[in-house]
Amino acid sequence: MQTSKRSVQIAAMLAAGVLAGCQTGGAGTSEAKSAAPLLSGYTCCNMRHEAGNDWINELNYVGWPMIPLGTQASISSYGRHRAAVTIGGKPMRVGQDYTREQLSLEEYMARWIVQRDPKVKLATFPANIQAAIKLGKVMKGMTREQVIMSVGYPLTQENPVLDAPMWRMWMSSFGEYQLMWGSDGKVKDIVGDPLTKNMIVQP
Repeated sequence: MQTSKRSVQIAAMLAAGVLAGCQTGGAGTSEAKSAAPLLSGYTCCNMRHEAGNDWINELNYVGWPMIPLGTQASISSYGRHRAAVTIGGKPMRVGQDYTREQLSLEEYMARWIVQRDPKVKLATFPANIQAAIKLGKVMKGMTREQVIMSVGYPLTQENPVLDAPMWRMWMSSFGEYQLMWGSDGKVKDIVGDPLTKNMIVQP
């Protein structure tokens, strides 16, 4: 599904805060990858890598080890739908497995590595919101920006428009939950089975 002009505008709006630094690029061509900037900064949000592995992609499953938001990160090189990165002093690989039709590799990586340390913004949130984000959980009353900081971006294939009234999210391959958004731009309800909610929702 193609990203709409409206979703690009919303993504740009989010980028003005913790998600600063996004840039547009070519649609994954070799020329675009060779010209893409080797970004250096901080992880925009909590990221998770496959347990026992150095692989990161759009899936932020709860059972995987978490890299806290604001961890120093830099790109050393680009490959086909992936980038070699250093995060917190450790070499890792970030793959683009589920957003290739919607975002260029440069745009995808600019979501994850931002210029401003998001911990500065995190410190301005209410204490309960800060606690939930540090644990990688969601709760009622969070904004879209706060949810992204905590659990990462929703899968673009299933959520092509970021200002939609509902996001489909996954805490595991079978653990789906939905975030229902109120007119104030905050989470008004979290829908899911009891086990999933117990794992992902901060009371």
